[in-house]
Amino acid sequence: MNLVQNWDIAGQSLNSRLFIGSALYPSPALMQQAIRASAADVVTVSLRRQNPQAGGGAEFWQLIKELELHVLPNTAGCHSAKEAITTAQMARELFDTRWIKLEVIGDDYNLQPDPFQLLEAAAELVKQGFDVFPYCTDDLVLCQKLVEVGCQVLMPWGAPIGTGQGLLNPYALRTIRERIPDIPLIVDAGIGLPSHAAQAMEMGYDGILLNTAVAQAVDPVAMAGAFAQAVAAGRSAFLAGAMDKRQTAQPSTPTLGTPFWHQS
Repeated sequence: MNLVQNWDIAGQSLNSRLFIGSALYPSPALMQQAIRASAADVVTVSLRRQNPQAGGGAEFWQLIKELELHVLPNTAGCHSAKEAITTAQMARELFDTRWIKLEVIGDDYNLQPDPFQLLEAAAELVKQGFDVFPYCTDDLVLCQKLVEVGCQVLMPWGAPIGTGQGLLNPYALRTIRERIPDIPLIVDAGIGLPSHAAQAMEMGYDGILLNTAVAQAVDPVAMAGAFAQAVAAGRSAFLAGAMDKRQTAQPSTPTLGTPFWHQS
């Protein structure tokens, strides 16, 4: 059975449903190896934290270019709509892409997005022709508002960035999936284990975006491969359809008549 199924998002056809980040790896070379092992079609990069025009980042950007993947620039480190919009405009010019992962941080303790600034920035960037991938919390109303201003993709968190705690509020994530059935949903942030990724995919989420869980693993390359398998398995399980949960036990082997040795 082929676990890889093409899907379309923001005008592109992809094979993998795993998006992977490019930060925090022990070395640039190991980053490249891990990203390849993930079989991801999309890699995220931070313009503010690693400027491709700066001399010190030349090696990093060359390795990213060699991967020949779709680049999803992000506005990591921005704390206002104005700052995020300016960063997105720079990213579009540098990477020649309309894609932008929109991050507008409101709290530096848990890196929670500022919903008000995020919505303002999203609305403006959509007007400017961007394909906006907003990093948001699992707040249903915020997600609905982002769709209303024109976002065609949503990326709610599973848990705060880099914590590896998995899906802290499965109920909220399921509700978003049920209430917004026609928009691609990608769980972004908080994933720590392949089982977390599989859980989200089993709920019907369309993809997973992660970074720290691979970059900070003891063996990033092996962990990247494990996540690739988990995302594919979770998607296959969702398509297969899970059995209904029951309150009482039911034998998996039903009794069909009386065994011959009990007959008189």
